[in-house]
Amino acid sequence: SITMPLSRHTGQIPESNWTLSFREMTEPWKGAVGCLGVAIFFAMTIGIISWQALEQSPEEWVLRGRDGGMLWERRRGALVLRALPAGRAVAAIAVGSVPAAEPPPPRDHCWHDGAQFCYSWEEDAELRLSLEPPSAPGTECYGVRWTPLRPDVTLKDCFSMANVSWYGGPSIRAQRWPLNGAESPAQPFVSGDLGTNPDGFGPVLDRYFLGSTGVTVTVAPDVPLLLSLESQRHFCLETPAGRAEPLRYRLCISPDSLPGASRSRPNRDTPPPHTPWLFAPRRSPLWRYHGPEGSAAKIKRGLRSLVRRLKRHGLQEGVVALGERGTAILAAAQVPSERRKRQDPALVEPLQLSITLSPYASIASPLFLQSLHHGGSAGYWLSRQPRPGGSLIPLLTTWKGQLCARLNATSEAALAWYLARARRLRQALGATYVVVEGVEGNSFLEQDVPPPAELAGDGYTRVLAAALATLGNGTIISAGASSSHLPLFVQMSPLRSDWSHAGLKGLIPSVLHYSLLGYNFFIPDTVGGSLAGDSAGDPELFVRWLQIVTFLPVVAFGSPPWLCCDSWVLNLTRQCIQRHRDFVVPLLLKYSEEWQSLGHPIFRPAWWLSPMDPTAFTVEDEFLIGDEVLVAPITEKGQTRRDIFLPGEGRLWLDTNSARVFDGGTILRNYSAGLAEVPVFVK
Repeated sequence: SITMPLSRHTGQIPESNWTLSFREMTEPWKGAVGCLGVAIFFAMTIGIISWQALEQSPEEWVLRGRDGGMLWERRRGALVLRALPAGRAVAAIAVGSVPAAEPPPPRDHCWHDGAQFCYSWEEDAELRLSLEPPSAPGTECYGVRWTPLRPDVTLKDCFSMANVSWYGGPSIRAQRWPLNGAESPAQPFVSGDLGTNPDGFGPVLDRYFLGSTGVTVTVAPDVPLLLSLESQRHFCLETPAGRAEPLRYRLCISPDSLPGASRSRPNRDTPPPHTPWLFAPRRSPLWRYHGPEGSAAKIKRGLRSLVRRLKRHGLQEGVVALGERGTAILAAAQVPSERRKRQDPALVEPLQLSITLSPYASIASPLFLQSLHHGGSAGYWLSRQPRPGGSLIPLLTTWKGQLCARLNATSEAALAWYLARARRLRQALGATYVVVEGVEGNSFLEQDVPPPAELAGDGYTRVLAAALATLGNGTIISAGASSSHLPLFVQMSPLRSDWSHAGLKGLIPSVLHYSLLGYNFFIPDTVGGSLAGDSAGDPELFVRWLQIVTFLPVVAFGSPPWLCCDSWVLNLTRQCIQRHRDFVVPLLLKYSEEWQSLGHPIFRPAWWLSPMDPTAFTVEDEFLIGDEVLVAPITEKGQTRRDIFLPGEGRLWLDTNSARVFDGGTILRNYSAGLAEVPVFVK
C-alpha cells in the first residue's frame, strides 16, 4: 500500500484567541512581550553555548603513539602524558612559559608528519612534540622541545607530584626518598659542595628523573638548566632568563607503566660500567687520620701510633686515609729517590694507605709557582677568556679558605703533569689509593663568567673524572656527573652527627639515590657523621650508624670506637667488620656483575620488588641488596621497635636473627630491634 503524506489546510485552522488578544493589546504591553522574547532568545543562546562547552572534552590529543600519547589540558594549560589502552595519566606537566588560557587549536603546524605536533604562541614560544626512537626495548619515547621566540621568555615546565613519587635528579643536604619531600629554590643544575653551600645541589646528580608511574624524564645534556623543588607539589625544569635557549627533554614510558620497567641505569649511551674496587678483606674498613699535622715527622709518628692502637684492639685490617693537608706536608718533605740513603719503611703496615689530592693550588704554594715555570699559567689553570691581544689570567677561587687556581682539565699538558705528579706521590708514599677532592662544581658559573663550551654545566666534573680513571681502580673522587660507567669510587657527602635527614636519616635515601643513578661503589660518610651535630659522641647514634654501613661497600671511621663508646661497642665493631667481609662483600661482587650486564642498581628500594604497591613508593628507611637481602635498621633515637615492609608478594623472607619466616607484601608491626640488633631478612 502507498501512504500519502498528510496535507495541512491552513485555511481551515481557526484563528487562535491569543493572536486576537495580541492585536487588542496596548503599546506598553506589546513592548513588554517583545523584551520577554529577546530575553528568551538570549537565554537559549547562552544555554546552547554552555551545553557545547560542557560537552567539549577538557583534554585534546595532540600526539598519539602505540603505548601512550600527549594531550593538552585546557583548564590549566598543561601537557598530560597518558598510557594506553587504559588512558591512565603517568605525568602532568604544567607549562609556565605560555598563556594557560590559550590552548593549541586542532590546527597542527606539522600536520603532514604524524609523528610530530607543532604549535606556536605568537611572540612567546614554540612547542614541538615528536615520537622518538626508544631508549630501551619495550619503551615509547616522546621528545619535548620548547623554543623561545623572544629573549626575555623564560621556559619552565613543572612536573606534578600528585599521585606520582619521583626519584633521581640531584643529591641535596637532607636527602629524601622520594624527592617529593625535598625543597629547593630554582638554581643551576650543577654539582656542588654541600659543605660550603648547604642549600645547593650535592656532588652526585643526573638529568634523569623516574616516576612511580613508570615514566622517565631525561633532559638533554647541552641545555642550560635550572631546577626547583617544591615539596609535595612539583619539580620544575627551567632555562635561564635572557639566554633564548631551548628547553629539550625526553619522556619515556613502558607498556605496563611500572617503575621497574624503567629502572636500569640512566646513562645508556655510555659504555658498560666497571667494578672499581676488587673487594678484599684487607680493604675495609677505612680509618681517617685526625692526628697531629704540624710537620712530616709528627704525621709519621701519628700514623704509626694509630696503627699500633688498631692492632692492640684487634683491628689491624683496612686502610688509613690521610687528608689533603697531611698529604701536602708529606709530599713537600719527600727526598728524591736517587738522594735517599735507604728506603723508608711503609707508614701504616700492615694496613694500607690512601692519600688525598685536589685540582686546586694555592697561589702562594710551591706547586702553583712551579707550574708557572713548566707550562705557564695560561695552560695549566682555568683562565678567563682574554681580550684580543691579551694574555690569559687564572680564574681565582677559594678552596678550604685559601685563594686558589684550579687545574685546567681541558689541557692535555696540564692533565699529564697533574696525573704524573699523582703517580709519583702515590709511589713515594707507598699509597694504595688516591682520593681526589674538589671535583664538583663549575668555577665559571660561581663567578658569573661565561665558561668554554666543553666546561658548561658539569663539563669540568666529567672531563676530570675521565682523566682520573686512568690512575687505576684505587681512585676515589668526590663527585659524579654522567661518569657512573668509570671504574671510580665516589665519596659521599658529609653528614651531621644527629638523627635528622641531614644526618642518619639521610643515609639510606642517599644510598638509594646514588645507586639508582649508577654510582653503586661509594664510600659513605664516617660512622656517626663527620659534621658537627647535636648528637656527636652519642654511642647509640654510633651503633645505629654502624649497623647501616656494615651493609654498604666500605665501612669508614672518623673516630675510633674506643674513643666514644664502651667495650661492648668495640666488640660490636669487630663483629660488624667481620660480617661485612664474610657476608656483604660476596653479595656486592655477585650483584656488581648484574649491574655491569643489565645496569640494575646493587642497592634497591622496596618498590623494586613491589612495583604495584603504593606503600613501597615512600619507604625510605629500608634497602635491598640485589633481590635477596633486605636491611631494615633503626633510624629513630631511643627506639627498639619499628614497622618493617617486606616487599615482593608471593616471596618468603627469613629473619637472620630469629630464623622466623614471613610472607612478602606484608608489614611487620612493632618488630623488635634491640640496640645490638639490626633486622636483616634473606630470601
